[in-house]
Amino acid sequence: MSQDSSRPWIKTTCAYCGVGCGVEAKTNHQGQLEIRGDETHPANYGKLCSKGLALGETVTPTGRLHHPMIEKEMTAWPQALTHVAQQFTKIIREHGPNAIAFYASGQLLTEDYYVANKLMKGFIGSANIDTNSRLCMSSSVSAHKRAFGSDLVPGCYQDIEHAEMIILVGSNLAWCHPVIYQRIKEAKKYKPHLYVVVIDPRSTASCEIANLHLAIRPGADVALFNGLLCELNRRQKLDRHYIEKHTEGFSDTLVSAQQDTPSFDKLAALLSLSQTDLMTFYEHFANTNKVMTFYSQGVNQSCYGTDKVNAIINCHLATGKVGRLGACPFSITGQPNAMGGREVGGLANTLAAHMEFNHQAHHQTLSEYWQTSTLASKPGLKAIDMFDALDRGEIKAIWIMATNPVVSLPNSHKIQQALEKCPFVVVSDCIEDTDTTRTANVLLPAQGWAEKSGTVTNSERRISRQRRLLPTPGEGKPDWWIISQVAKHMGFESAFNYRHEADIFKEYAQLTELNNYGSTARALNLAGLSQLSATEYNLLSPQQWPLMSKQSNIEHHRLFSEGVYFTSSTKAQFIALKYHLPLQQVSSQYPFILNTGRIRDQWHTMTRSGLSPSLSAYQAEPTLYLHPLDAKRQALQQGELVEISSTLGKSLLKVTLSEQLRRGELFAPIHWSNTTSSRGKIGQLISQHVDAISGQPEFKHTAVNIHVYPYQSDALLLTKKTISALESDLTAFPYWVKQTVTNGYLYHIASQLIPAQLQQQLHSFQKVAHHNQLSFNDNQSNFRFANITDKQIDFAYMVSNKLPKDSRSWFRTLLSHPIDSDMSLSLLANLPQGSLAVGELICACKQVGRTQLCHAIRQHDINQLTDLTRVTQAGSGCGSCLPELHNILEQELTLT
Repeated sequence: MSQDSSRPWIKTTCAYCGVGCGVEAKTNHQGQLEIRGDETHPANYGKLCSKGLALGETVTPTGRLHHPMIEKEMTAWPQALTHVAQQFTKIIREHGPNAIAFYASGQLLTEDYYVANKLMKGFIGSANIDTNSRLCMSSSVSAHKRAFGSDLVPGCYQDIEHAEMIILVGSNLAWCHPVIYQRIKEAKKYKPHLYVVVIDPRSTASCEIANLHLAIRPGADVALFNGLLCELNRRQKLDRHYIEKHTEGFSDTLVSAQQDTPSFDKLAALLSLSQTDLMTFYEHFANTNKVMTFYSQGVNQSCYGTDKVNAIINCHLATGKVGRLGACPFSITGQPNAMGGREVGGLANTLAAHMEFNHQAHHQTLSEYWQTSTLASKPGLKAIDMFDALDRGEIKAIWIMATNPVVSLPNSHKIQQALEKCPFVVVSDCIEDTDTTRTANVLLPAQGWAEKSGTVTNSERRISRQRRLLPTPGEGKPDWWIISQVAKHMGFESAFNYRHEADIFKEYAQLTELNNYGSTARALNLAGLSQLSATEYNLLSPQQWPLMSKQSNIEHHRLFSEGVYFTSSTKAQFIALKYHLPLQQVSSQYPFILNTGRIRDQWHTMTRSGLSPSLSAYQAEPTLYLHPLDAKRQALQQGELVEISSTLGKSLLKVTLSEQLRRGELFAPIHWSNTTSSRGKIGQLISQHVDAISGQPEFKHTAVNIHVYPYQSDALLLTKKTISALESDLTAFPYWVKQTVTNGYLYHIASQLIPAQLQQQLHSFQKVAHHNQLSFNDNQSNFRFANITDKQIDFAYMVSNKLPKDSRSWFRTLLSHPIDSDMSLSLLANLPQGSLAVGELICACKQVGRTQLCHAIRQHDINQLTDLTRVTQAGSGCGSCLPELHNILEQELTLT
């Protein structure tokens, strides 16, 4: 994009993960949004990952929900708001407040969340408000509250530069939180003695910087850390003074760990680790003072996720590695505002501002502050329970805000069925067509990331402003405004009479300081921000809580440095734990274990990241990763289409062979939905087993089987427009996937038809035929066609028995440039020519392909990764692709 110095850069916050990166943005003369990292923001100091760098590509009117809709008919805001309020009021009158539910999202801003929680718990009078944060963070929340007495992370990002040992447990940080990963990598560069351990059944991109990779048996984390606690005791490496002065429950916890830990050789066997690797890990933890342990979804998303987190915390408490410079357990958050949502009560089992249902003083404080007599008195239904109640008919109305549960929740067939049975479903979103909006009775257009204004809180407790960058298309409104208007129409006008988001934040900040002392003390205290004017709010710089005064400079606060906790005794609590096998185990019918998670360049259900051509180019189809020896046993090959099945459903995925997995274990990404694929949605395979304490589902251990899915023809279909009629036609094919490309869309298709029949069907999708066409066919088995208008391809397809693997890498670019000889030759010969011959995309930030990289290595005689990055620029952006660049370089050097 061209730079425009006349327009100012606006500081805002990234829309993706919980790292909370600062972003600067401005529009150029073409109206496009330019993006760069904010060098002054302490979360990233100017760094951005591939997703953050591509935020400008996702700001598009394409697919936006522009107007309120009732039963698929456009309506005006007054009618929509009145209808929603009347339906809610009627249901409450006839069935009681617990017949209503809200399902919110970590994509909401704190102000949106606050108003939603206030309406549901304070005035409707039910606690049936939960959030998709239940799916990623609730096990860490539960564990922190058990151990520390509060939902918080004790450390901060600055600890990375001071740590002497960093442990990544169940976290592919390199792909899921790349900016933090690069920060660790940089710290290791300047401190070569920094010892990095990756604990993960898979060998992921994060292992690039690891001194030690523990490919642990899936689900065995409690056994690993119980064993560590026992080894610390055996080596006399416990901090007895800290344990006695600042903790409770250690003796019972140690006894439980000892009973749970067999002999060392048996423990190593149980964990599927070598005794040498296990002892190396234990020795380094025991002999290192400054240890940071990062943990994420690989720990949280488990039926025993809470116990796993507490097992980690037990070891930190036992050695006093909490609240110290460079030493802490650190939960790395999945969503941009998961923490902010929890602060204001977005979970069904809390009130607001970290106040609890089981604390009478908290209930009274909140009732008086909100001036309500209908404050909910007991916890509501957590996410899975909420949709079960919906399915049983106990919940008569649900409002879903800024999330896509028909894709993201487990057993997605049941979720869709429950919503279709529900008498009244309201969805507020910025995207019109998602799996969830398809079930709605009412659609309310909300603002998107670039239009929203408010605050978010990141993983290190730092509050940042998200600022409006662009005008809102259509009639979209802020979520807080939509919720407040519904509240007013329900008769609660005086409690929701907000002028702007600054009013809401001020009310929330004042709530955090109420009765926040002595036995009712809470870590969350925003007293220093409770008197902000609207101007001060608009200019607010990043602030880390707790804060008793506004921070004029960047500060880094560690909690518990004095050993005082937020429990009733002010002491940290050890939790006695036992290792339990995951609930699902393999059988003859389902002999593989499926692990699920994110890929490098996509996010959640792709309603935003899927709009970016550069992000969509990296991995365009839903993929199943499996070990080559498992593939051989199943007679599977690279790129083959397979059906993966569980007790609940079936999906169709493309095979990728990978020695980075253990035998018998599979990995599949979570991102595809029914709006982007025929059967790529992985949630339809996952059971609804949850952690009994946190309510977080088990996404990491599903018993499945796989079989070849035969097809007779393979196709790529390129079109400038997404045509709903076309996608209806595609339902006839067992496999199709939609990919965003520059200036259009690419459909990947597999069919039971022979190539000639498939070609005829695809040709019929062409709505307007022109004389300027390119076409090729070879013995009725290979077909290639392009329709050309004004020297631009606007419709094209390739059909074969099986297309070459690299066809997509150049075919997807045909809409980007005027037709030339290279494009014509490439299409006719099915062999990329000239500028099209870039190969499979490797670096999303700089759009560099494999063929380009291999050519550069040979042409410039490159044998160092730094030289490859310098010559091609690949890896010079977020750095997430560096492990792949390293592998490509090694492969080329081996060949030469």
